[in-house]
Amino acid sequence: MKLSQIYFLAGLFILASLSLSCSNDKDEANNGNPDDGSSEVALSAAEDITLFPNDHPLNLDISNSPVDPNSMAILQNIGLDNHLFADFGSGLYQGSPIGIPYVAVDGNQPLVPITFRGNDYDNNYGGESDQGPFPIPLDAPIEGNGEGDSHVISVDVENGMLYELYNSDQVGDGFEASSAAVFDLNAVSFRPDGWTSADAAGLPIFPLLVRYPEIEKGEIDHPIRFTITRSKIYEGYVHPARHLVSGSQSDELLPFGGRLRLRADYDISGFSETNQIILQAMKTYGLILADVGSDMFISGAPHDGWDNDDLRNLRDVTVDNFEVIELGEIKN
Repeated sequence: MKLSQIYFLAGLFILASLSLSCSNDKDEANNGNPDDGSSEVALSAAEDITLFPNDHPLNLDISNSPVDPNSMAILQNIGLDNHLFADFGSGLYQGSPIGIPYVAVDGNQPLVPITFRGNDYDNNYGGESDQGPFPIPLDAPIEGNGEGDSHVISVDVENGMLYELYNSDQVGDGFEASSAAVFDLNAVSFRPDGWTSADAAGLPIFPLLVRYPEIEKGEIDHPIRFTITRSKIYEGYVHPARHLVSGSQSDELLPFGGRLRLRADYDISGFSETNQIILQAMKTYGLILADVGSDMFISGAPHDGWDNDDLRNLRDVTVDNFEVIELGEIKN
């Protein structure tokens, strides 16, 4: 081979290497999805923004709020021996990440259309939904890999906006869903009265999840979303919830938006540091009833940092260690 040919081939090799290097840099910047225009950012970026102003009800410290007169009746109806269950963790359960996932994006995230429809899982609530398009990556994780509630959550950390879908599928150039809700995280605002959201109670989901980056910061500064079975839910709701489910109305039932508070005298010192952070939030901000589900399941986001064995220790906390804070006016 002539020397000139060797130089020529070497030049081609260098150009190819530079091209591959630039391509890899782009992949890393876009979390490996450069072709769909995704502008995803680190999940921890969602902890560096305001999640509603300080005077929003979901930022209310309830550690000194009065107890509801029907507290004991409600707790007995839920079941005093029922225990907490952390419905989130690391790894997979039945092939799906454990918990309700979310994605964080910047202001350049492309908008995609949202089509409302019912299916064999639930109905079409498009009439009580915010209309798209929304800045959701087409590869955004779907809760349960599309089984069950199939929530999709996108947090625009640059503009402080939250986009949530329920019973959703990624189809074509957008998403199909039963309902969708948009929340301005910079404002004290709520869903229209009587409207659902991606949650049955008309509440936002993301700000009420236990999220691992919060544990890394050392504090959970909001109430935690939880569920109970439908037969134990009052047909009504209390602020800031906006929506109800059909059922009964009696003193032993808890309406959507109702809060349980872990008693101040409950000793959490024997728990791990992670679980102490979670339990302290229950003392300061409480649990807030957001949806129908299994009794005392608390919601969080999946993350590889969770220690599933440690989270199981939260089962030592039973309903009799809580109290219902004063409900106020129940709307129906």
